[in-house]
Amino acid sequence: MADPKPEPAAGEIADDFAAAMRDVAPIRPPAKVVIAPPAPPPVPAQTRRDEAAVLADSLSDPLDTDVGLEIGDEVTYRRDGIAPDVLRKLRRGTWAVQDHLDLHGLTVDAARVQLVAFLADAVKSGMRCVRIVHGKGWRSVGGVPVLKGKVAHWLRQKDEVLAYVQARPEDGGGGALLVLLKSGTRPAR
Repeated sequence: MADPKPEPAAGEIADDFAAAMRDVAPIRPPAKVVIAPPAPPPVPAQTRRDEAAVLADSLSDPLDTDVGLEIGDEVTYRRDGIAPDVLRKLRRGTWAVQDHLDLHGLTVDAARVQLVAFLADAVKSGMRCVRIVHGKGWRSVGGVPVLKGKVAHWLRQKDEVLAYVQARPEDGGGGALLVLLKSGTRPAR
């Protein structure tokens, strides 16, 4: 058997490797564009809080909500300049009810906020006639409707409300109002 070759020294291996790699150039990494995700739009938190506060404060309570609102009294309203026959047409259903809001079980403050937001959305959507259900007060203390007078008062304060009448029995009767809103606010399509 032949003598095995002696193993080369570590220094010789390094020299041989360096000689073999002399003409080799390092591979350049491919050009990459790092695209950061777009920042989310800022949330106008304070503006939203301010608008909510203005909406809540846009309707005030009357000093005495029970004046002239005994159970069974029909509640009607017609803004100055609106023809008297508008109330009759509203009672007869000349304008179809396009949406409704049910305030049953809400506190006075919650009902006010809901009513303001609902009217704003209705006007923005170009609606002409809506129904507001305030309830008959059967579950209230003494069976007296709490929201009936307040809703009637709040509606009178809104410029977009032209008239309202007590709903027909099939639409809620003494527990609801049919409200006629200004026209000409239909959004562009």
